[in-house]
Amino acid sequence: MPFLPITKQDMHERGWEQADFVLVTGDAYVDHPSFGTAIISRVLESHGYRVCILSQPQCDQDYRRFGMPRLAFLVNGGNIDPMVAHYTAAKRKRSQDAYSPGGKAGLRPDRATITYCKAIRRVWGNVAIAIGGLEASLRRFAHYDYWDDKVRPSILIDSGADILMYGMGERHIVEIAQRLNEGEPISTLTDIRGTCYAVDAADYIPTACAECPSYEQVCLPTDSGKKQYAISTRIQQEEHDPVRGKTVIQRHGDKILVQNPPSPVLSTEEMDAVYALPYMRDYHPSYEPMGGVPGIEEVKFSVIHNRGCIGACNFCALAYHQGRIIASRSHDSVVAEVQKIAKMPDFKGYIHDVGGPTANFRHPACDAQLKRGACKDKKCLAPQMCPAVKVSHDDYLTLLRRLRQVPGVKKVFIRSGIRFDYVVADKDERFFKELIRHHVSGQLKVAPEHVSDRVLKYMGKPSFKVYEQFKDRFYELTKSEGKKQYLVPYLMSSHPGSTVDDAIKLARFLKKEGLHPEQVQDFYPTPGTVSTCMFYTGLDPNTLNPVYVPRTPQEKAEQRALLQYYKPENRQLVLSALRKAGRHDLIGTGPNCLVAPDKPAGKPGNSRAPVGARRPNAKPKKDKFSRYSRKKK
Repeated sequence: MPFLPITKQDMHERGWEQADFVLVTGDAYVDHPSFGTAIISRVLESHGYRVCILSQPQCDQDYRRFGMPRLAFLVNGGNIDPMVAHYTAAKRKRSQDAYSPGGKAGLRPDRATITYCKAIRRVWGNVAIAIGGLEASLRRFAHYDYWDDKVRPSILIDSGADILMYGMGERHIVEIAQRLNEGEPISTLTDIRGTCYAVDAADYIPTACAECPSYEQVCLPTDSGKKQYAISTRIQQEEHDPVRGKTVIQRHGDKILVQNPPSPVLSTEEMDAVYALPYMRDYHPSYEPMGGVPGIEEVKFSVIHNRGCIGACNFCALAYHQGRIIASRSHDSVVAEVQKIAKMPDFKGYIHDVGGPTANFRHPACDAQLKRGACKDKKCLAPQMCPAVKVSHDDYLTLLRRLRQVPGVKKVFIRSGIRFDYVVADKDERFFKELIRHHVSGQLKVAPEHVSDRVLKYMGKPSFKVYEQFKDRFYELTKSEGKKQYLVPYLMSSHPGSTVDDAIKLARFLKKEGLHPEQVQDFYPTPGTVSTCMFYTGLDPNTLNPVYVPRTPQEKAEQRALLQYYKPENRQLVLSALRKAGRHDLIGTGPNCLVAPDKPAGKPGNSRAPVGARRPNAKPKKDKFSRYSRKKK
């Protein structure tokens, strides 16, 4: 099947006079199942609907390109939140956008969903508009906006759209389409799971539901307002479950935002059907003269085999978007997709990833999840693993073995990251051994995130001892295989709960391990996460107890610099942090020091760098840890 229409001419060549849906997106058009736009458009197409793609519109004339759709405009901000696409954690403008043609920045607006919806209203008036995707899903309630440094109302209220789809949207987009096609006005679609709608408070009929504190309460920048915000976050997280979740409401002035319970996770058969649709698995050819779309590079030869995450780390939005209950595809479905990839003309024999939010999950955490839902009051894996969790890699291992046998496939790698504590808990080491023997492309990404157990608790991660246990066994097995493979530990600075002392502890770990990370992730307060709630309120929403938050740009910069203490440009920030912490023992030229002292006044010459650091003009040292981040091929 060809790409879906992106111009009026494309539409007419298909014999269409009018589209049923015009899908407006903040990304370039990439028809690959790693992109939400591709999935939703192909699902609608498979049900007989005519869908046109309006990618990154720039002016009112663009919104007139296809005329008015028969049923609705569908709007999403893209594969990632547009604000994250535009700005770093330090709120600096990014120079590139991987989801735009040629990687060019600035082709999507800030808060793209709101901008697009307002433009549609301006051009077409009272047309039906449904919003979805990650930006809408994570901003469905009143939410702290890091870039404005204030609480904004629900994106449904801000955008003026008629209905909001949250989570994975295949099931509810079909129901919305069918009911619109049957003549129902979009304003009457108030009972569809996985959606939110707004209603006049005077017209709302009370039902059994959970009520969050109102927007007017949570937006107050006072201790009381922040406490109400934390309570609201806790309610939203607790009810985000497709089995036991209730309807949740939140008042916004004279409107009430109503969130229906989450849509049930797709069955294996339903997921298989979604991934069997006729994706082109590439960006639209019109982007070729501009250099293509960089975002396809990491996923073009990758396969998604699961959804959901039982880990549910506090700083990650994936569990709030996809849920904590694992859904997975059948082996035959994944094998069929890899067989298609193996026949692509530019395939070199390497499957880059067989993963998902976390690669090594194939089934729900326990039998009770499917009957009663995920536990409201505890996590599956942290701070300790629940005894009820069924730990097994058998199904995943069988899948990987089948994929290795597909003709044309030389190697099958796992790059989306594995949950190392789940691996350690598996007493059967067959997966661990085959992971090292067959599925590591020189480096394996894992995410201990920190070394301080106190910080890890606020992150929703296991004790650092679990990572050390995994690391030791990884290198033992790697040595026994006669391989040279290395762990790439993802680490985060400035997470709520992290003090300068914690950051120093992390820097000392890096020094001890000989790690020189080229990239460091500073905590990024994105909407919808528990960690962002902690950042804004200074409270743990589960207990309402105070949490220390490194909030000022100076302290965040110091904590970040400590993770790259060896860089000359970070020297003054590291000195400042060490002096504030009273850690003068780490300033010097000894083997345990992080940074050299300032040279005495009046004495010429450079200060000696600490042992292991690189001098500014020195040739880069080529050691096993020098490439912390994988280079794109």
